[in-house]
Amino acid sequence: MRKISYKQAINEALIQEMERDPSVFVYGIGVPDVKRIFGTTENLVEKFGEERCFDTPISEDAMTGFGLGASLNGLRPVHIHERVDFMLLAMNQLANIISSWRYGSAGKMKVPLTIRAVIGRGWGQGFQHSKSMYSVFAHIPGLKVVLPTTAKDAKGLLVSAIRDDNPVIVMEHRWLYYQEEEVPENLFEIPIGLPNILREGKDLTIVAVSWMNVEALKAAEVLKKRGIEAEIIDPRTIAPFNDEMIIRSVEKTGRCIVADNDWIDCGFGSEVAARVSEKCFGKLKFPVKRIGFSHIHCPTARHLENEFYPNAEKIIRTAEEMLGLSPADLSEEEFYSYENKFKGPF
Repeated sequence: MRKISYKQAINEALIQEMERDPSVFVYGIGVPDVKRIFGTTENLVEKFGEERCFDTPISEDAMTGFGLGASLNGLRPVHIHERVDFMLLAMNQLANIISSWRYGSAGKMKVPLTIRAVIGRGWGQGFQHSKSMYSVFAHIPGLKVVLPTTAKDAKGLLVSAIRDDNPVIVMEHRWLYYQEEEVPENLFEIPIGLPNILREGKDLTIVAVSWMNVEALKAAEVLKKRGIEAEIIDPRTIAPFNDEMIIRSVEKTGRCIVADNDWIDCGFGSEVAARVSEKCFGKLKFPVKRIGFSHIHCPTARHLENEFYPNAEKIIRTAEEMLGLSPADLSEEEFYSYENKFKGPF
């Protein structure tokens, strides 16, 4: 165990899996260039050569189809999309072909394709480069979708994705790349579909996705000063979605906030809210509250961007409403402002 960053954990998972299994290769736009996808593909081309780590034409649809062909022929490709926004150009491959191949072959054909996609806000990226979109992919049968929050999860879930015989989409929020945590040096797997309790509590359940777990943990620290113990659950996998841990938590606390990292309308937060409302109806002390992006495009200017993205303060105010508390004075609180640490891809 040693403390490494989220991006180093991903890089370590790729190197160790490529060393272990010669059928694993990594490709995508910008993979071997000077930025190395936020450093996650550092040293791959030097260690494994251009046949197992290479750049591609700017043709997301064709390159995703190439990954399908490689996986059907016994290889385990890892295809990287530096921005999920442009992964939408590959939706025909994902929704109509890759996701249904095993179903159409009655399970006889394996599709061990891993797709890494970068999501979330950066340096004033605006509406063209800041989407999350994970609920779109989770909606499609046959695709597994994971969103690691911690460095340990990033390594363990990526290893599981590469070894899976089904297509798996691993979605990484760009602000998480510099988060640090103790991570085992050896290879290990974190099972796909297994949620995680980041913090135990008795008064309120917060179900948070990706970066919103960082904001939820900060909110829980502030709420604790008022004697409120919030329980934070990270689903980690949204397809297949295992809700058992969430249901048990809400049955205990009677209250649930879903802190999504995407648009509220028709999003993953809606799925969580619906399941909690259905399965915990008699135990709820307050209606489930959803936090996420308003149904508008992301602005580019920093002050407007900060209004668009919810943070720990929004979670605190929602918790106060649910618990019948007067709004606390937060003027002395230093909320985590990550834009000063985020180094960007350029």
